[in-house]
Amino acid sequence: MTAREPDRAALGAEPPPEVAIRLIDVVREFGAGNTAGPDRPRVRALDGISLDIRRGERVAVVGPSGSGKSTLLHLIAGIDAPSSGAVWVAGRSLARLDDDALTVHRRDRVGIVFQAFHLLPTLSARENVALPALLAGAAEAATLARADALLEEVELSARRHAPPHTLSGGEMQRVALARALIREPPVLLADEPTGNLDSHAAARVLDMLVDLSRRRGATVVLVTHSREAAAIAQRRVEIRDGRLVGDPGGSGPAAPPGPRP
Repeated sequence: MTAREPDRAALGAEPPPEVAIRLIDVVREFGAGNTAGPDRPRVRALDGISLDIRRGERVAVVGPSGSGKSTLLHLIAGIDAPSSGAVWVAGRSLARLDDDALTVHRRDRVGIVFQAFHLLPTLSARENVALPALLAGAAEAATLARADALLEEVELSARRHAPPHTLSGGEMQRVALARALIREPPVLLADEPTGNLDSHAAARVLDMLVDLSRRRGATVVLVTHSREAAAIAQRRVEIRDGRLVGDPGGSGPAAPPGPRP
């Protein structure tokens, strides 16, 4: 399959190197085409979002349910495509990527941590962490050693051979975090990563997100309803009804990494 050929205006301006993620007038509509009509009107999940996120920033995306937060994350991940506008990630316009290139984007350039963990039940913690790299053709011995090192970073070395059903929610989320880092992506996306955790486990996962992002210099975009989760961010972006309504750090230089509030 060949790459899509959007017009030059749809691609928007290529961001400078210090910008990890750029969205330009992004619209995402659902219910278009044959499903639209008087009984099934179009729904604008995102309505003209323009946003720069700089390399190494931790950004929390907040807003009520249905505001478009997860849709925004899916566009950055390349899971979904905008109806119009441009999405740039790690110096690449996603509109220029064909399906195979988008698969590589999701595998190598973004790490994704989901609320529901999405661990494969038949694999051990170690095998779940290693799987994205093994699917990419990485050498098995080196990949398993890398998975072991990541599990040590998230304090789960002793549980590396455990299947998911024997792990607590917090442990499963830490395995998911290690899996998201196996390809050393420059961008880490987290969609309600503490939503299924108790307060103790949530605090531990958030501390690890901060620590790992600092040491690796990754850009972190965190979608959350939780005040505690949003507090780890250096910048907070608010979306309501698909529109950007609050972004106090949207202009000026990126805030330097600092201690968690």
